[in-house]
Amino acid sequence: MKYQATLGKETHEIHVFDKGNGLFEVHLGDERHVVDAVELAHGAVSLIVDHASYSVEFEDTADAKINVLVRDQVFSIEVLDERRLRMREAGGKFTVEGPQVIAAPMPGKVVKYLVAPGDEVAEGQGLVVVEAMKMENELTSPKAGVVKEIFASEGDSVDSGAKLVVVD
Repeated sequence: MKYQATLGKETHEIHVFDKGNGLFEVHLGDERHVVDAVELAHGAVSLIVDHASYSVEFEDTADAKINVLVRDQVFSIEVLDERRLRMREAGGKFTVEGPQVIAAPMPGKVVKYLVAPGDEVAEGQGLVVVEAMKMENELTSPKAGVVKEIFASEGDSVDSGAKLVVVD
């Protein structure tokens, strides 16, 4: 997967290759790193990066950035995957059409629905909050429309890719 990460005024292109069993090869410019990642019971992630060990905690912010705590220092980072990067670069040059299914990005628990069937929603409006890896993630509408269907109930555990909401 290709990502764009912005820390302060610096933007970097990052390529991440999943090698399985929590091992990743990460390319940052000309640098290549081997990362071994393990989720810890209290929500932090243990990372071994090129033989150096780090305990890292993540927190989503209201402005779509991620606060990352590493060794008592907090970094505010914006990370865009290929899809979000293309959408930002398109800058309104296209619109999403037809029914859109909002699915769980990873296994987790439905914490709260912010909408109900029949509600009109705006593009970018929050639809559902899902807790995964001890972090709450607000999933938003990819388009303006009407909530047609809700698939899980608050408190339900869901698998990665599970349908949560349909907006038409």
